[in-house]
Amino acid sequence: MTRETPPEKRIGLLGGSFNPAHKGHLHITKAALKRLKLDEVWWLVTPQNPLKPAKDMAPLSARLKSAEEIIAGAKKYKDKIIASDMERKLATIYTSDTIQQLKKKHPKIEFVWLMGADNLLQLDKWHNWERIPQMVEVHVFDRNKHYKEAMKCEAYTKYKDRITYHKIRKNPLSSTLIRASFLN
Repeated sequence: MTRETPPEKRIGLLGGSFNPAHKGHLHITKAALKRLKLDEVWWLVTPQNPLKPAKDMAPLSARLKSAEEIIAGAKKYKDKIIASDMERKLATIYTSDTIQQLKKKHPKIEFVWLMGADNLLQLDKWHNWERIPQMVEVHVFDRNKHYKEAMKCEAYTKYKDRITYHKIRKNPLSSTLIRASFLN
């Protein structure tokens, strides 16, 4: 797609385990929709994060359902947010491959990658991670106390012309904390 041909849509991709989905995901999504003037945000609920143990993962159907329930509660935004098991359908397990497939399948859509700052800190551990900022804009949203670390991490220092850091009001929720509360 050349710059002379405007995209049909501008869509944010928020990938993750969503184990379970929570209002912190919604918080980042709302900020992205407003700040980046996105038409939609697709929550890509991964069948299995290659960097996380499968034994701690709820079934894909349960994680997808939790994402759909959180979205349904976001009355003003629910038509702009879509929960999807697209990686299962595309048979991809790596973000770089998923983005490549989506761009090929939807050449008239401009995709942008959305992530929390905690994920930026580990981006250099992702398979073919350097392809991601080369293929799409990357927008990172502030989470907890990660700002100073994120500004020094390899991914940001190497691709700061393609990675935009957004300071937003922080939401303390995380899937890890939610799962831990069930164990106590």
